[in-house]
Amino acid sequence: MDIEDIQMWFNTNRENTLFHRYINLQKIGPLINKVSTNFEIKVIGHSVERRPIYGLKIGIGSNKILMWSQMHGNESTTTKALFDLVNSILNEPNLKWIQDELSLFIIPMLNPDGAEQYTRVNANGIDLNRDAQQLTQPESIALRQIFETFKPDYCFNLHGQRTIFGTGTHGKSATVSFLAPAQDEALTVTNTRLKAMSVINAMNNALQKVIPGQIGLYDDAYNINCVGDTFQGLNVPTILFEAGHYSKDYCRDQTRFYIYVAFLYALKHIQNNSITDTDTLKDYQSIPLNQKCFYDIIFRNVCLDETSNLNDVAIQYREVLKSEKIDFIPEVVKIGNLSAFFGHKEIEANGYKLETHEKKAIYEGYENDFVLMKNEKILLLP
Repeated sequence: MDIEDIQMWFNTNRENTLFHRYINLQKIGPLINKVSTNFEIKVIGHSVERRPIYGLKIGIGSNKILMWSQMHGNESTTTKALFDLVNSILNEPNLKWIQDELSLFIIPMLNPDGAEQYTRVNANGIDLNRDAQQLTQPESIALRQIFETFKPDYCFNLHGQRTIFGTGTHGKSATVSFLAPAQDEALTVTNTRLKAMSVINAMNNALQKVIPGQIGLYDDAYNINCVGDTFQGLNVPTILFEAGHYSKDYCRDQTRFYIYVAFLYALKHIQNNSITDTDTLKDYQSIPLNQKCFYDIIFRNVCLDETSNLNDVAIQYREVLKSEKIDFIPEVVKIGNLSAFFGHKEIEANGYKLETHEKKAIYEGYENDFVLMKNEKILLLP
């Protein structure tokens, strides 16, 4: 299995009905029905608003992996990659080993109410990733019941991250990030965490070939209320996946390929029963930590008025659901010396004024599709 093979499988099996950022239950329902004759489908529970939460059981192997996506309803990239993976398992003879030697239980959309409204939280306004202990929400209970009945050997906790993250201070965005969550307040590197780290190392080694320098690690600060920390604490190796930003891919339809690559190398590593060794921790710690060091756009060296020093102006997109489509609303979020930050797009102002559409001085909080510089419109949309 190499990257060229994986690219071919992805191109052939990419689920083209899923694209852009807004993925709700209505969009994945037909896909679940389509594979119901090949894989076992279960309704594992219902959301606050009584939407079904589906689980797909794939494979007969002894190594069991539990995977769940859209715990946060507005984090849909990994859901797209999951259906790309499901199609590939179904159609590619070279991936038959997944069904023969592994057992997957996939929850493609844990929070269908949040997905419908494109929100992080569920219909009760609860972040399900902070409900692992109290289990106050039906979605949290459904996940915990599957964890207890399926008894996984590994858990994949699938999320998406904002465009603000970079890997270290090198000016590269964090396109994919991972974490082997802590399982106690002392952040002990247990055998359980080492197993998770070993899988992450395998994925990192593969991804470095296609997006070098764009893989990051999350901070492992312990929070017992988080699902990953809880499951790790129950001695099941748990891996956080974060799908991030790549180049101009605000739709996250290129990032889904890198998540797909990560899935296949993670599953292969588990299938091979690769054991951790003395370099596991060192290799894991060599992956740079995520840093909040990016804005979507930075204008450099802007004149705000005749008497001021030159400043930088940062613009960040706010995602808004309109007519089942995500619009990106540009907002000026920071004005000042931003030399420690990077822009996914950078524009040199060379001391010219940056103005609003009303030809007033630019200010924090200004929202519009364009700004004016030298009396010319500069479009801000991705």
